[in-house]
Amino acid sequence: MESKASSVDPGVMTQRSSARSRPGEALLSAPVLPRLNAVAQLRAGRKARRIPQLFVGLAGYGAAVMMLVESGLGAASWNVLSEGVAQVVGISFGSATNLIALSVMVFWIPMRELPGLGTLLNVLMVGAAADLTAVALPTPQHPAAQILMLCFGLVLLAFCDALYLGAQFGAGPRDGLMTGLVRLTGRPVWLIRTGIEVVVATAGWIMGGTLGFGTVLVALSMGPLVGLLLPPLSVDIRQPHVASADQTSEDFHRQ
Repeated sequence: MESKASSVDPGVMTQRSSARSRPGEALLSAPVLPRLNAVAQLRAGRKARRIPQLFVGLAGYGAAVMMLVESGLGAASWNVLSEGVAQVVGISFGSATNLIALSVMVFWIPMRELPGLGTLLNVLMVGAAADLTAVALPTPQHPAAQILMLCFGLVLLAFCDALYLGAQFGAGPRDGLMTGLVRLTGRPVWLIRTGIEVVVATAGWIMGGTLGFGTVLVALSMGPLVGLLLPPLSVDIRQPHVASADQTSEDFHRQ
């Protein structure tokens, strides 16, 4: 009888096992999720948990994004770009976030990235949740309140990022850009991610986005936080009938 582990990319399983045996390394490197196409994602089990987890994660992610912006201490790199685009084009922050997400997805085509339900909902929900949060959330006036909002927004952002990714319905546009460049260039994740963040933050700052202490803090903290939160929040969907895209391709060529 074929083992259930064979339905997942063997490389993925090896990295997960290695991360569990060396907690320090798991904290500093993002856990790897199975690379599934959209059909495999939808066929996978445990939807009663995965679907609510996806929606809650994306809604919370959008709220956290706006909390970082409203703190006034500097938001994450992509949020700096969204602020800049919103000012230049004359649209809301949420609309700018969605516009950037759609633009980034154009680069998925030559990189052959695999979208999913989570990719689509990421584009539709994160910006809307950010706009709703901007309406309901008061702007902090005291430095202590600003720092508190920044720290809470950072933790919430990392938690919700791991929450939606752990539902395993596909990555958002920005995460897909990073993984695609890593695969195509062969460069390490930290180098590609840092390069993207620097370019994006600089472009956003030039267009009028807020670049501050919070931008640096988020850039340095997100990796370790997501690395810590993603393993317990990831839903185990390994089943015999759910094969990764890479494994399916290998099986086809062996026939």
